[in-house]
Amino acid sequence: MLLGITLGIWIMRGFGVLTFIPGGLIWILLLATIGTGVVYVVQRSKRW
Repeated sequence: MLLGITLGIWIMRGFGVLTFIPGGLIWILLLATIGTGVVYVVQRSKRW
């Protein structure tokens, strides 16, 4: 879900719809998406 939000904001910013969003916020969202994915993989591997 976080990946979809990040991609949506990034695409809309590229088209000029959300130009007021700073690039730093895009990086924070991208890093949060990667971090969430890593946590999910680690938790999933601990169940087995």
